[in-house]
Amino acid sequence: MINNGFTYIAFLIFFAAMLVAVKKATNWKIFNFVPPIVMVYLFNMIFCTINLWDMEATSVAYSATKNNLLYAMIFVMLLRCDFRKLAKLGGRMTAIFMGGAISIAVGFVIAFLLFKGSLGVESWRGMAALAASWIGGSGNMAAVQDALAVPEADFGAALIVDTIFYSVWIALLLVVIPFASKWNKAVKADTSKLDSIASAANAEIEKESNSVDFTSLLTLLGLSLIVSAITQNLGGVLAYGMLDKGTVTVLLVTVIGLAAAMSPIGKMSGVTEMSNIYLYVVIALLASRAGLNELLDAPMWLAAGLFVLIIHVIVMFLLSKLFHWDLCMVSTASLANLGGSASAPIVASAYNPSYTGIGVLMGVLGAAVGNIMGLGIARIMQLFI
Repeated sequence: MINNGFTYIAFLIFFAAMLVAVKKATNWKIFNFVPPIVMVYLFNMIFCTINLWDMEATSVAYSATKNNLLYAMIFVMLLRCDFRKLAKLGGRMTAIFMGGAISIAVGFVIAFLLFKGSLGVESWRGMAALAASWIGGSGNMAAVQDALAVPEADFGAALIVDTIFYSVWIALLLVVIPFASKWNKAVKADTSKLDSIASAANAEIEKESNSVDFTSLLTLLGLSLIVSAITQNLGGVLAYGMLDKGTVTVLLVTVIGLAAAMSPIGKMSGVTEMSNIYLYVVIALLASRAGLNELLDAPMWLAAGLFVLIIHVIVMFLLSKLFHWDLCMVSTASLANLGGSASAPIVASAYNPSYTGIGVLMGVLGAAVGNIMGLGIARIMQLFI
């Protein structure tokens, strides 16, 4: 059993690094369906369950590390969210993504009303964190988890739901590709402008293919950590009523990150690499406190998650009928919501390699709106307690 705080942190980072290294070295097909970030979830939850580390002895190291890196991660992630770049998506692609996000938000509110008797009236916290993850990716989940002080048991269950459905959803979206023509015929899909939007999106992504350099990485590291420190201090001062310290801090970091994205800082190389490093470390930390002992409650969480996805599919089909959205973009938007910018290109490129840029930008849009929508969903759920 690991009793030393530094050894605990070192092991978490080392293990995450090894998973990424194995993926690069072997390129095993399993990583296409269960990416390293999902394996970080699962293995660290298993390690927690078998008491690989002493929870009490390592709690100080966890508390000193998690929040500080979390807010730094949010800031760096948002540096990719320059709304001038997102304009390349065009109104139609943005509407498809937001249709997916709103359908998920509606699904979670209804699911809370139906399942709160089984999950507990305080489950709104964990469900809001899961909703944030399903509107832009895991970084949003971590941010909302902190802002809402999600209990470890509920967060562990939410992690399980996120992990299972993420993997299943990628597989399902790939499986339905051969049926795209039937969907498109049923909804009378309009794909006339798709190629021009794809070209514009890819051109925007190619501009960011800067080589990573030492100066940029060190600058991003120092800047993100000082933003984390300042916003946490301000969060404590500005907290008021329902806007507690965590919520205010997340909102402050979000505003500062979005503003910085439109400055020269947003054009620095290494933003993607630094944000991924932070994400893997933060997710490893969160999963390390969420044992699988909560699996007794997970069946109802899984049922709630399945219900949300059913609502998501129904609403997206109805919207597609109304606005003539094709299956390729609906699937890309769906995975951009559930998985973020790292996952959406998987489905987009499976239809056409030239659509990769659309998937990336949709995922970036999710990172920009996911935190705010997650907190908004939480406040709506609170009204029904």
